Amino acid sequence: MAVDWDPARYGAFRDLRLRPALDLLAQVGELRAGEVVDLGCGDGAVGPALVARYPTRCLVGVDASEAMLANAALRRCYERVARADIADWQPDTPPALIFSNAALNWLPGHGALMPRLAGMLAPGGVLAVQMPRQGDAPSHRLLREVARGLFPGRALPPRSPVLPAGEYVELLLPLGDVRAWTTDYLQMLGPVPQGHPVRAFVESTAMRPFVEGLTPDETRAFVAAYDAALAEAYPALPDGRVLFPFTRVFFILERS
Repeated sequence: MAVDWDPARYGAFRDLRLRPALDLLAQVGELRAGEVVDLGCGDGAVGPALVARYPTRCLVGVDASEAMLANAALRRCYERVARADIADWQPDTPPALIFSNAALNWLPGHGALMPRLAGMLAPGGVLAVQMPRQGDAPSHRLLREVARGLFPGRALPPRSPVLPAGEYVELLLPLGDVRAWTTDYLQMLGPVPQGHPVRAFVESTAMRPFVEGLTPDETRAFVAAYDAALAEAYPALPDGRVLFPFTRVFFILERS
């Protein structure tokens, strides 16, 4: 994407975004020899947990965002960070673990992508992945509906490529032992200074490609219409908070 990520906006919901990463890490066992790669490391939020789990391993952070990598480096968890597009990335040596939290959902062609990443692992290495699968939920469906209504004829961003958990098992089973599961997180979002809490949650992620390239007036119109639609889909509770279910897909492959 042309516009870099905003670490401050992305980090506004750090606890909610970190919990799935910790849930994934809890299911990864002992590792064979090799480096640990945090693929799509973002601002390095999961770096401390990876270091605590594997303190003797070389931890490498990989991301395409300069702003996010700068923040990740400040955490001093990574022996090195590397700017790279995941679509083209190649490790220097076969890793013991490729850990990817909420990053591979931005890349198309999972039927080729996941086996390619698995093929980079050292023998007995582990590929551990978590991705949102929220495309049919109101939060993400309404982005498309609002954009289509306000700007008919304009191309919409591609739909999420994330598959059902079982399809990753079928895809990767020839390469080793695979476990996959889906979790629905019932997130409680507090009131925000402006707009709807769900919009505040997705504006640094799923909403980005929908407003990229819009004029300021077009952006204001989009945000106003999206906030109004969200208010109907996710009404506030009596205490002002909003219940925001969020679905995530997980899988872990141990390469044969």
